[in-house]
Amino acid sequence: MAEIIYDDIGSFPLPKGISKEWMNGKFSENRNDTDLFKVINDAFMMKVESGVEVSTYPQYQDMNEQFLSIIRDPECTEEPFKVKTDSARIIELEAIETVARTYREEHGEKLDVRVCVTGPLELYLKEFGGTEYVDILNLLGESVDRFVKNSLSGAKNFNIRTVSIDEPSIGINPQVMFSDNDLIKAMDIACESARKAGCDVEIHLHSPLHYKLAAQAENISVIGVESAATPSYLDLIDKKELEDSGSYLRVGIARTDVFNLVAVLNDKYNTNVWKETQYFPEIITDMETPEIISKRLSKAYSMFGESIKYAGPDCGLGSWPSQEIAAQLLNNVAEGMADFRQSSK
Repeated sequence: MAEIIYDDIGSFPLPKGISKEWMNGKFSENRNDTDLFKVINDAFMMKVESGVEVSTYPQYQDMNEQFLSIIRDPECTEEPFKVKTDSARIIELEAIETVARTYREEHGEKLDVRVCVTGPLELYLKEFGGTEYVDILNLLGESVDRFVKNSLSGAKNFNIRTVSIDEPSIGINPQVMFSDNDLIKAMDIACESARKAGCDVEIHLHSPLHYKLAAQAENISVIGVESAATPSYLDLIDKKELEDSGSYLRVGIARTDVFNLVAVLNDKYNTNVWKETQYFPEIITDMETPEIISKRLSKAYSMFGESIKYAGPDCGLGSWPSQEIAAQLLNNVAEGMADFRQSSK
């Protein structure tokens, strides 16, 4: 049986005493900042120490503004919407070089890292809504590719194992006016450098309704499905379609929709768990246990077998109440995957 790799999606709670406003202020300075880097590094290592095998850099910025704020800056572009390669910086990756170097020195090997970038369609919709300028969509695809290319060339103490294009609007947003062929071309442009570098190239979808678009893209090899909270999503995927296109799945095996999980506890205890926080741990001790997570993976594997290449939480954990509870969920996923691997021998 091929090994299924454990990765995560990206966002993570801030530590106590650190606000989003403070983080935004630090990011806006666009420079190496010791305090900012410490927050990023500590969160990243919490993921690694929780057992995530290919950790995403902690996403603490708005997924659109992280890239658009640079793409909009005339000093950072060759032409409108086409960023200069040396300006296409992902500060979070620069930050984790420090802890990655320490890890390499202590363990004699590099960490595998997952890089998440917002896709060209999502960036386009943020700027233009329901219009249809194909040339601009493709320019944004080139800019996304340059963020990836710059990250690949700059990584010294870690391996970029996976590059994920985040396109939550595909299959959900009715404003999408582009043809399938236009979307496929833009995705391929955005993923070109990652594919050439030999990375696994993933697309993170919030709905698998149009997963066949990603399967047709030459440069995308892994399709992410949020299947823990919505198991029926897997029923929309045709295994033969995956095999014919040479595509793989990343399946969600732990729920991250914390507001829905809390709603269950609110009903159970007739209270507001966001205020009565002593009930929060039930999410990880009773609801999202290693046993439940392992069963989800087993069910997905029974449907798709070796077409599954990655597994992990459905989405990011930025809305979770604390870093400690988020890390425990990640640890539960690690235990659940270990149980699955043991039982599958």
